[in-house]
Amino acid sequence: MKTSIIIKYAETEDELSQILILQASNHIDDVSIEDRKTNGFVTVKHDIGLLTKMNDSAKQIIAKHNDIVVGYALVMLKDFSSMIPILTPMFDMFNNLTYMEKRLSNYRFYVMGQICIADTYRGQGIFKKLYLKHKELYSDIFEICLTEVSENNSRSMKAHKKVGFKTICSFRDETDYWNILLWDWEN
Repeated sequence: MKTSIIIKYAETEDELSQILILQASNHIDDVSIEDRKTNGFVTVKHDIGLLTKMNDSAKQIIAKHNDIVVGYALVMLKDFSSMIPILTPMFDMFNNLTYMEKRLSNYRFYVMGQICIADTYRGQGIFKKLYLKHKELYSDIFEICLTEVSENNSRSMKAHKKVGFKTICSFRDETDYWNILLWDWEN
């Protein structure tokens, strides 16, 4: 593992801009089919305005090496459910799903808005460290963390399960086959 990797809050516009650069280089539209299968991909594109609003509401977590953002894990609060139209159905689904006999909408939760590690930094434990930092910083405020992962993104599915996420629902929409994953910070 590269020893000088720091896991921290995103604090500057430059760090937010670097998140967008890393996001763009791993977006499903810009990654070959073979790379999607082996290395994963991200499906949502943010812009600097939305990312800044998200960061102002709940600080985003990044991994940096030599002043370069090499990984990120985005906090998406419920308030942002309508700001990314492709995610609205996921948030709507939360109103109908239950976990431990309680509706998801009645939990204090946020959505992992996206997690991504630069290709040359994968396999070094950064994914897990980003999530553990989330738990450290946000578990006093939230009970659970939710996310949605494409069934076709096997690398991401495996990594999420290793951290402690459980699949609570699977469904198909017009774009893909999805798994809703939950990480319970209280049980």
